[in-house]
Amino acid sequence: MSKPVANNLKVWRAKFNLTQSELAEKVGVSRKTINTLERGVYMPSIGLALSLAAFFKTNVEQVFYLE
Repeated sequence: MSKPVANNLKVWRAKFNLTQSELAEKVGVSRKTINTLERGVYMPSIGLALSLAAFFKTNVEQVFYLE
């Protein structure tokens, strides 16, 4: 059984002083996607997880992790 994926996306977004809409625009997704990711409703694709980590100039494990 796999563990749920959690994230620090809201923390990273706050460090960069971005709104959900601003982050969404920068990584090419909708604001709703960022919102559902932050709330843990949606699990990102590998590509989106890597894109977000690259945008924040960190590794993916700093943004997304197993609970």
